Amino acid sequence: MAGKEEILHIFPDYMRQRWANVADRAGELQEIRLRAGREVIVKISGKERYLDGSGRVETDIGCAMRMDGQDMEAILNHVCGYSLYAFSDEIRQGFLTIPGGHRIGLAGQVILEEGGAVRNMKYIRYMNIRISHEIKGAADKVMPYLYKGGRLMDTLLISPPGGGKTTLLRDMIRQISDGNRFSAGINVAVVDERSEIAGCYMGCPQNDVGIRTDVLDACPKVLGMMMLLRSMSPEAVAVDELGGEEDIRAVSQVMQCGSRILATIHGASLQEIREKEFLTALIQRQAFGRYVLLGRKDGNCRVEAIYDRRFRLCYGS
Repeated sequence: MAGKEEILHIFPDYMRQRWANVADRAGELQEIRLRAGREVIVKISGKERYLDGSGRVETDIGCAMRMDGQDMEAILNHVCGYSLYAFSDEIRQGFLTIPGGHRIGLAGQVILEEGGAVRNMKYIRYMNIRISHEIKGAADKVMPYLYKGGRLMDTLLISPPGGGKTTLLRDMIRQISDGNRFSAGINVAVVDERSEIAGCYMGCPQNDVGIRTDVLDACPKVLGMMMLLRSMSPEAVAVDELGGEEDIRAVSQVMQCGSRILATIHGASLQEIREKEFLTALIQRQAFGRYVLLGRKDGNCRVEAIYDRRFRLCYGS
């Protein structure tokens, strides 16, 4: 769980008093949205709140302070240790991961190479500071359904944005790696394309993903899955947010090599997933042994249902 000091250390010293009230609510804090010249918005327990010029958290947007562009530059320089060049690769990808596993999304003016690839970004005027909340035990409810005869099943987590899929996946990885009452621990390889699962900072996971887990950080999913199969001999491979045919081909390759897959995908219902054309082949092959459907109720994430490979209900209603 994020702590007050972690939140305060995102900001340079001269700003910390202004952010003290927000940091006091670190356990509920989800996002800080900063846009040059626009109101400061914080998301706390799923609801938008606004920071006023005195550092108070308000419900009225009319009280919100507007973010100064120079202050945003100061924040960026601070989190990069006053060496933007050292973080140019991360900035080019549009995000930074900082101590604690928190992630800062960046937007501004993109500088392109001649071939159209992104070379760098300047005039960064938009930041989305996403606060990482590691919740150990988040997967306790689903763990009994992930094994058959002591063997882990290929599992797909289905969730709308903000439904808690990454938090659940992270704790599944930890429990599968460390071992649990259903099975001994196994080697798990994580392709952490957006640095959201392990939350690596300078190569070191800031979140507990288990003692038998290897992480390939900031690597595209397709490339990463193939690299890990060749280099780390994983018994299970975990990836976040499957999104197209290339991802599915790589998942199929992992399965054919004998490794189990733990994956997530955006979706609001089981029917929506069944209608995604790029998933058709895997669904028809009954490749996934478990489908876990997540949702939100009263601002809280929850497991709504678990289905087997034939979409028969195992848990929920």
